[in-house]
Amino acid sequence: ISPPLSQSLPRPPAISAMYKVLVATGDVLLAGTYSSISITLIGARGESPKQRLDHLGRDFIRGAVDEYEVSCEQDLGPLLMVRLHKDPYLYFPSDNWFCRFVRVKTPQDETYHFPSYQWMEGYGTLTLREGTGMVPPPSWDLGCSGADPSPCSVSHRGPDLYRVADPGPLRVQLQPSCTHRRKLPPPRPLWTEYAPGWPRCLNVGSTEELNSNSKYLFTMTTVFAMRTAKSNHGHFLSSEYVTEHWVDDDFFGYQYLNGVNPVIIRKCTKIPENFPVTQEMVAGSLAEGTSLQKELEVSCTTVQQPLRAAQTAATQQVENKFTHCLAHPSPSISQTPGPENPIFLPSDSTWDWMLAKIWVRLANFHVHEVNTHLLEAHFLGEVYTMATLRQLPMCHPIYKLLIPHTRYIFHINTLARTSLLQAGGLLDKATSTGREGMLKLLARGLQATSYTSLCLPDDLEDRGVTSLPNYYYRDDGMKIWAAIEKYVSGIVGFYYKSDAAVKGDSELQAWIHEIFTEGFLSRKSSGVPSSLETAPELIRFLTMVIYCCSARHSAVNSGQFDFAAWIPNTPPTLRQPPPKVKGATTLQSVLDTLPDDLPSTCIRRLGNYPDEHFTEDEPKRHIAAFQAQLAEISKEIKERNQMLPLSYSYMDPAVVENSVTV
Repeated sequence: ISPPLSQSLPRPPAISAMYKVLVATGDVLLAGTYSSISITLIGARGESPKQRLDHLGRDFIRGAVDEYEVSCEQDLGPLLMVRLHKDPYLYFPSDNWFCRFVRVKTPQDETYHFPSYQWMEGYGTLTLREGTGMVPPPSWDLGCSGADPSPCSVSHRGPDLYRVADPGPLRVQLQPSCTHRRKLPPPRPLWTEYAPGWPRCLNVGSTEELNSNSKYLFTMTTVFAMRTAKSNHGHFLSSEYVTEHWVDDDFFGYQYLNGVNPVIIRKCTKIPENFPVTQEMVAGSLAEGTSLQKELEVSCTTVQQPLRAAQTAATQQVENKFTHCLAHPSPSISQTPGPENPIFLPSDSTWDWMLAKIWVRLANFHVHEVNTHLLEAHFLGEVYTMATLRQLPMCHPIYKLLIPHTRYIFHINTLARTSLLQAGGLLDKATSTGREGMLKLLARGLQATSYTSLCLPDDLEDRGVTSLPNYYYRDDGMKIWAAIEKYVSGIVGFYYKSDAAVKGDSELQAWIHEIFTEGFLSRKSSGVPSSLETAPELIRFLTMVIYCCSARHSAVNSGQFDFAAWIPNTPPTLRQPPPKVKGATTLQSVLDTLPDDLPSTCIRRLGNYPDEHFTEDEPKRHIAAFQAQLAEISKEIKERNQMLPLSYSYMDPAVVENSVTV
């Protein structure tokens, strides 16, 4: 006799736990997907079966936050991670999907957050850790707030330090075996040397090798075009002011205070040996009742000493193009005094004095563009990013702190290396040094770069400009530095309860060591630490990284149109060698020396963190306080600028970006 039909069918599994799952899709263009998305929940007591997330109609459209129910036969206990599975659906072609986050509510009404904020390319599986910041297990007994003792969690931190925390920079198709870190193709090393003496960089040949997490989006490219037009319009008055006043001596000096290279002016207490200026030479330029010696004694005279760093690379002739360095206020055209290298004075002819200042601006262009901008902002910023992705898993609090300040740096730097810096590229064709001179200049710049020069308070003290009047870069920069430092101190204090906790964090120590070896080439004289022993040391270094990738980059980048749109004020090249005698310069010789025609929102402001990598309340409070302090700084700067004939807004938090994107 056949059993009843109800007894012959397999019984559905008993459901003892129901989880509510929220999945958020990004709101950028093409963030949605037609692929099939499934999920696996992993807890301390087990894991759920793979379950497809599906509603009637289309799921995972751009900007959507979809809610689903996931059933399990047992309570999984505290949730540790989730796996997202991306599989083909019907006949639809493979596409990419940007997942912002996954949020899970347990039967006990507890909510777990799983930040993602990354693209899934192709088909495969992505594992996301629970969002609570966690330091590595070896530091658990050393006083860390978020030690990570779970065996399951430990295995997913990534035991192999050569695995890269998502979002990794390289385009690698997801595979079913991918876990918390994405493994790079074994034949290709992560680091590479672009040029001898340069910081090491990401080993890619073009932006096509970058994955979607590191590349500009289509919308970003469009925003850049719109921002350029808007920026040019908004800065029209500043560029017009430069055009009208570039020949004025006071404005010439002002540019070293508040122009695009405000980090090289320093106190002068004695006359350099290679600059034999005398009292008689400058008497006409000094106020009545004073002298050159008195000015030196009260430290009122400043010179641009770092311009000397360009001499070896830039004084050589490259295809009949010349660049020389000089000092101010009475420039000579090279670093070797002699009959054919006179010191030019304001009392000389109008054309002699004008041409001498043009040569100063040429030297400043190269030092600014190559060292201040490319080296200290872009390429060292890439080093910080590389070390963060290589050595810190996504659950590490320092990863969460720094990742917003690394956005798009791989893309912009790869573009620079493959177009701007390559042989025959723009710098090679349009600058006096050419590519070969630029390579040497940057290598010399790295040799001269110190930890002191990158930390704003120490840099100002070292250059002797802490009390220099009307120095808005210092005034605005110190406010932003203090705001960043306060924010970083709150985050570090929450996760590290002792100096021993910092010293015992193996992932953190690997991170700082890699920055020292790959970025600063293990040069101890730089003062850059190779290890971090205390919480104050960690706070100082993190503050420096965030400041250099945001506010400092804005200060040396945002004013380029203002000060360089008028080519005589910032010439990238000059067509004639420097003058060897006085009195021979004419208007025509100045014109012959100047270059001819040259070959011709996705914006996230400092403190704007739409990607919520921190999930705990305490870090969120520090972020809110940081944002409030930045808003107050912005208000103060705007009020100050209303009283100035030429406003200084490059370090206004309202225009400073989180990271080096341009």
